[in-house]
Amino acid sequence: MRQVIIYPGEDGYWIAECPSLPGCITQGKSKEEVIANVKEAIELYIEVLIERKSTVPEDTLEVLQV
Repeated sequence: MRQVIIYPGEDGYWIAECPSLPGCITQGKSKEEVIANVKEAIELYIEVLIERKSTVPEDTLEVLQV
């Protein structure tokens, strides 16, 4: 499991990012769609890292409200 950030984007789309995986960003027309899309993006991202024998970054996101 990875922590993700979702937020409304332009034109009614939702954006999702996985901060522990740089560049792992996707979008969807609804929250449900963007969550499904980011799950797939995370799986593919990690799959490519493993294929390339690269280190898979830890999920160390800390969330604070200030």
